[in-house]
Amino acid sequence: MDLYEVIKKRRSVRRFSDKTPDWRKVIQAVESARWAPTADNMPTTRFVLIDDADKIQKIKNACQQDFVGQAKYILVVASDTDKLKKYYNDKLGEAFARQQTGAAIQNVLLRLTDLGIASCWVGLYAEDQVRTIAKIPEWLEMEAVIAIGMETKIKTHTPDKPDVASFLNFNEFGYYGRFLHPRWRTAADAL
Repeated sequence: MDLYEVIKKRRSVRRFSDKTPDWRKVIQAVESARWAPTADNMPTTRFVLIDDADKIQKIKNACQQDFVGQAKYILVVASDTDKLKKYYNDKLGEAFARQQTGAAIQNVLLRLTDLGIASCWVGLYAEDQVRTIAKIPEWLEMEAVIAIGMETKIKTHTPDKPDVASFLNFNEFGYYGRFLHPRWRTAADAL
């Protein structure tokens, strides 16, 4: 699939079928995190892939979101901020670790979409509970929970995305320049 099509197709799925994705494809998707940008070539993102049904139910409870319990896999994401804090400083190290973890997660989500596997990035959960279930050491920062499965045939509404003119400015904030007009929905409208 074309990259732009994968980007447009990716969405947060909250209804999973009973079908289990091939674990090899899930690992291929996680492997794509290796190519995410990193500060000074120091990767800090760590993953725990969970397929144990009891642990998935416990994580569902920690997330307080029922759809998480329908997932066949849960990917718990953490980062080693200490590594970058030592190299830079506390503020920059933490910021860079969060940025590169977000980029790594996006790579994983896009690759899952490309492989026909559904997912949902969950950011709100009881951190201490998920940390205990996945045995994440205290020195790692908890970042996200990703529910992974096959999408059910029952489709849900996908909300419209914002127009490019609502967030792209030129040379300074609040200036659209000659490139965009506020009524254009996409960059293609300018062509």
